[in-house]
Amino acid sequence: MQPSNTALELIKSFEGFRARLYRDVAGHPTIGYGHRLLPHESFPDDLATAQAEVLLKADAARAAEAVVQLVQIPLSQSQFDALVDFVFNLGPGRLATSTLLRLLNQRCYEAAGNQLLRWDRADGQENEGLRARRQAELALWQSPTASPGREAV
Repeated sequence: MQPSNTALELIKSFEGFRARLYRDVAGHPTIGYGHRLLPHESFPDDLATAQAEVLLKADAARAAEAVVQLVQIPLSQSQFDALVDFVFNLGPGRLATSTLLRLLNQRCYEAAGNQLLRWDRADGQENEGLRARRQAELALWQSPTASPGREAV
């Protein structure tokens, strides 16, 4: 599976666009739509939106690869997109060790989706932005699309 435009738009809506290098909440150098700089990268000038789109698609593809590797059951496109946003935001390690993934791989789709809401904290405190993002992921997860994962087990 590949991230849909819905996934990319969700990521963009929560990451926002920054043409100049900044430090994210964890202190990592970041640019564009939440692209964390790789050791060999340098952006001394402002980043054009077209460049940011290319970086976003590559970052989303890496998140998608992690989802494909970790999830052992069928997903709808919406469920897949929700997980791509989750991994884009938190990294594959968080998904790999999560109750969300354990429940999902047991085919407990509804319970797994509800686990998204548990990931709304930063530094131990509930974070409004993360809460909104997790709610958007859950809404996408639950969207009425033809899917192998619509049933709750």
